[in-house]
Amino acid sequence: MEDEKTSVNAVESPVQDQEGNYSLPENAFRELKEGEEYIPPLKPNRNYPEVTPYSVTMGLIMAVIFSAAAAYLGLKVGQVFEAAIPIAIIAAGIGAATHRKNSLGENVIIQSIGAASGIVVAGAIFTLPALYILQAKYPDITVNFLEVFLSSLLGGLLGILFFIPFRKYFVKDMHGKFPFPEATATTQVLISSQKGGDQAKPLIIASIIGGLYDFFASFKIWTDTLSTTAVPKLQEFAQNTKAMFSINTGAAVLGLGYIVGLRYAFIIFAGSAFIWWVIVPLMGMNPDLAALSAEEIFKGVSSPEGVVAGARYIGIGGIAMSGIIGIVKSWGVIKSAVGLAGKSFGTKAETVKPVRTQRDISMKALVFALCAALIVTFIFFYIGVIHNLMQTIVAFIVVVVIAFLFTTVAANAIAIVGSNPVSGMTLMTLIIASGVFVAIGLKGSQGIVASMVIGGVVCTALSMAGGMVTDMKIGYWIGTTPAKQQTWKAVGTIVAAATVGGVMMLLNQVYGFTGKDALVAPQANAMAAVIDPVMTGKPAPWTLYIVGAVLACLLNWLKVPALAFSLGMFIPMNLNAPLLVGGAISWLVGSRTTDKKLNEARQQRGTLLGSGFIAGGALMGVVSAALLFFFKDGITAFVKTYALGDMASNLVSLVLYVLLIAYFIWACMKAKKE
Repeated sequence: MEDEKTSVNAVESPVQDQEGNYSLPENAFRELKEGEEYIPPLKPNRNYPEVTPYSVTMGLIMAVIFSAAAAYLGLKVGQVFEAAIPIAIIAAGIGAATHRKNSLGENVIIQSIGAASGIVVAGAIFTLPALYILQAKYPDITVNFLEVFLSSLLGGLLGILFFIPFRKYFVKDMHGKFPFPEATATTQVLISSQKGGDQAKPLIIASIIGGLYDFFASFKIWTDTLSTTAVPKLQEFAQNTKAMFSINTGAAVLGLGYIVGLRYAFIIFAGSAFIWWVIVPLMGMNPDLAALSAEEIFKGVSSPEGVVAGARYIGIGGIAMSGIIGIVKSWGVIKSAVGLAGKSFGTKAETVKPVRTQRDISMKALVFALCAALIVTFIFFYIGVIHNLMQTIVAFIVVVVIAFLFTTVAANAIAIVGSNPVSGMTLMTLIIASGVFVAIGLKGSQGIVASMVIGGVVCTALSMAGGMVTDMKIGYWIGTTPAKQQTWKAVGTIVAAATVGGVMMLLNQVYGFTGKDALVAPQANAMAAVIDPVMTGKPAPWTLYIVGAVLACLLNWLKVPALAFSLGMFIPMNLNAPLLVGGAISWLVGSRTTDKKLNEARQQRGTLLGSGFIAGGALMGVVSAALLFFFKDGITAFVKTYALGDMASNLVSLVLYVLLIAYFIWACMKAKKE
């Protein structure tokens, strides 16, 4: 799949940086001036160890371990941790412990392969468990390993292949225009591990503090979410007005907000405030919804007649319309990508090779690989899922068009906020696809299976597109070879798809997805609740989707980033509010003096600290998932014994959160200009 031969046993000349270490240049995170170039730490005119037996083996091991951990945690609580950061920490730690020289390029490959785990898991568990959930109602629905595996694998490969033509636009042409929070944190981890000493110290300390903080909060020793409903008088106010405020007090989310920055954090929170303080209270005035809590009005509840309420569906409509607007605005980029593919088969194809750090897999290889993946996808839909040629053609067209067009939307969302609205886009895809399927006679249990499997392909493709933009940006900042990352990302996807398929079936046997002690699988339950009525002729919340779409058009007309606002409407407030706190800290530490260089030094130190919070929280998320898996009963007993009461838990959480914020600000202000 590359335009130059690369094998695990390829011999590369390990060239050490002349200074003995690697540093990101000053213009890594800002827009470039006219005529200015970004020169990464791994110089474009040199070769460094990247794809080696060590990096490939470590990457595949990480893909298996993190796929299993992410699948369990995602199905248990609905949150899939991003594997890139903890894998980067582990890779850097092993490299340092074994005194491995010139390991920076290898560590990027390890991260690229291993991070396929969280990406594939997110695509699979948001949709495919819905088949198990609906089995209770439709006994003729069956689920098998091959179905889960191929849905995840084909979606992942399509996501990789669809994104590659857009890589240069997102990671090079848009340099400095998006915050790339997850890519920033991962890059800082990898670079700091090479520096050592004082350069890495802030990140290490922040990782320890953030990791321990989030670790204890994850076991509910104290609450990890503060809400106005915890105060008796405000609880009564919330019951009467349906208006409330909640905030996650985790260190990782606080660090994420710092890197996102005040502008985008404010827009995201504004979307959340609009939904929770305007729309939810207005919907709560409806007598039929008066008995529901604010959370239920936001999420929506299912009934025999279909979905009731669900203010977040306005967010889904906004995300969908923002995606359409984004597609229209980036139509020139899309045309250029398609044109480049056609040009590669022309007689006048370019013969000049790009520099190493801008070398993707060849366009001819890309087109052949994409055609092969699409053919296999079509065969899978026809033989394994639908068994009707006309219906298969329609389903295939829906998948290809939506997955390709929404690739830029998923990448854009990750570049802005580090959170991919893949479940929202997939839900909209499922609704559109289900409406089309019903119109062509594909409904009932067979239609549900087709919708969910096809939804799994789309969801994984969009999840992978978002993951790829992070991956490629990390490689761009550090200076690795894109073609090698793209090729081995595909290998990691195969391993991750096989692992998540096995783990999902195992967890269904152990816990199940329905019943008293079943796995929560919130996204899959939401998919099941929405698709079931559509497939059985019951109404869907089209009015809410239309409201969101109209609102997105209005925001775009007002020059407000519609996607960021729509993300705020869809993602729960408790995850949006801390972004605003982190963004406010970023503004505060970067504007306290008239000395521009001192402000920049403080902000750069804050980026390290914020990256450390994200890294520590993500790594300890893996540890807590493993402990919950192997020692569930013991941990449950421990928490029952030592967990604080409601009032004390909230008070301790508030005090610790204030102390965490104070430490963050204090540590940033200690920075000195060079």
